[in-house]
Amino acid sequence: MSRNFKWLWVYEIGIAADNSRTLNVDSTAMTLPMSDPTAWATAMNNLGMAPLGIAGQPILPDLPPPATRERPPGCKTVFVGGLPENGTEQIIVEVFEQCGEIIAIRKSKKNFCHIRFAEEYMVDKALYLSGYRIRLGSSTDKKDTGRLHVDFAQARDDLYEWECKQRMLAREERHRRRMEEERLRPPSPPPVVHYSDHECSIVAEKLKDDSKFSEAVQTLLTWIERGEVNRRSANNFYSMIQSANSHVRRLVNEKAAHEKDMEEAKEKFKQALSGILIQFEQIVAVYHSASKQKAWDHFTKAQRKNISVWCKQAEEIRNIHNDELMGIRREEEMEMSDDEIEETTETKETEESALVSQAEALKEENDSLRWQLDAYRNEVELLKQEQGKAHREDDPNKEQQLKLLQQALQGMQQHLLKVQEEYKRKEAELEKIKDDKLQVEKMLENLKEKESCASRLCASSQDSDYPLEKTLNSCPIKSEREALLVGIISTFLHVHPFGASIEYICSYLHRLDNKICTSDVECLMSRLQHTFKQEMTGVGASLEKRWKFCGFEGLKLT
Repeated sequence: MSRNFKWLWVYEIGIAADNSRTLNVDSTAMTLPMSDPTAWATAMNNLGMAPLGIAGQPILPDLPPPATRERPPGCKTVFVGGLPENGTEQIIVEVFEQCGEIIAIRKSKKNFCHIRFAEEYMVDKALYLSGYRIRLGSSTDKKDTGRLHVDFAQARDDLYEWECKQRMLAREERHRRRMEEERLRPPSPPPVVHYSDHECSIVAEKLKDDSKFSEAVQTLLTWIERGEVNRRSANNFYSMIQSANSHVRRLVNEKAAHEKDMEEAKEKFKQALSGILIQFEQIVAVYHSASKQKAWDHFTKAQRKNISVWCKQAEEIRNIHNDELMGIRREEEMEMSDDEIEETTETKETEESALVSQAEALKEENDSLRWQLDAYRNEVELLKQEQGKAHREDDPNKEQQLKLLQQALQGMQQHLLKVQEEYKRKEAELEKIKDDKLQVEKMLENLKEKESCASRLCASSQDSDYPLEKTLNSCPIKSEREALLVGIISTFLHVHPFGASIEYICSYLHRLDNKICTSDVECLMSRLQHTFKQEMTGVGASLEKRWKFCGFEGLKLT
């Protein structure tokens, strides 16, 4: 059945007797009945056009999408069933080309076909035509009518294109990740040249130059790790190691210079901060004087408001700078006290570490002597082998060589005997040092036991003196423990002329005894008014109570 479809096809949507949607195809211009606006809106939406009513107002669709099977990956092909028997490929193209560009149509003789679109989203539009009734022209013949069923179709071409696309994306991702790794990878170091006499002389010259020292040291380290050191090149390596050692003093001096610069910079910063703080104090004093009654009455309301705001801002900034300066001073005081404690602990540690270092040095000497002994044994074996070869050969100077070998062997044997004696002597010294170390450890344990006994005796004496202390309530110092605390606190505050807070004092005392209570220490210091006095330091939010030592002034008063 051949027809010429050169003119525009008109689609008529209506409601059939069984409440199903209908799609009429006619070769002539037809009227569009609007008996059901909902069906009209649904058809317009399914065809990818904005649904409009008679007056041009948009109509919102309320029908659900048709049910389909699971969508294959990369699907661009749809199955269309329920076509009229007289339907041609041209009619199918005109119905479905509004959904998008059609690449191929495979029509069957059994009223169905497969349509392949150019893009995946076009398949979604074609699915909304599922369920519509189609009629060719105004014919009511069964062969000119049908009910469309559109569903996803699985095609090898779609799957192949989808797999190719996925492989291309994976290649791009791998390339991007590889480029990112190459960008973030640190550059590889330059290759180190192999050892030779010429390269050795170049590296030795570089080791003497401060600017090329790091590069030369890396080359020297690589050569040593590679095993380039042997009897022939040992002297060259020793001279290079000696050159590297000569830079130790330079590095120490550089570090000391940098530390000195840092201290000078800290001092300059502290001086500049104190100068800024003084200027802030002057500015705040100006604001306070302007806030007094004499000058305040002559300013307007806006001027008074500005002056009060400026005064608050200046006070806040001044308090911040004051806290910073006090923090710097507090850190310096803490460093001074830590240095004093470290000096006492270091003296004890040095005595113990001296014995350990001597023992380690003797172990190293014994190891070196063992290695020398092994080397001499190897040399003796080599000489014996050479002597055996000399017997086999017919040499006219055989007797002279034998004498020389015998002399060398005698010298080696004497040297081996000396090395063995020295090794035995070093072992005896090592055992002696171990015995001394054990004795020192025993002495330390005895001293610790004596200290524990003395602390127990002091505790028992304090318990026995408790009734006497009740009778001496009039005395500000009630026990020997409080007298010790007074002496320690006086020494501590004498070292800190600017005073210290009660928390700082107690933190120092807790290092000596963890059982000391802050309230007891404060009560003891408040009883001794001629020895300790409390002052308020700081301004505003940085106010702080500090205790100072006034024993020398109290001595004059009492």
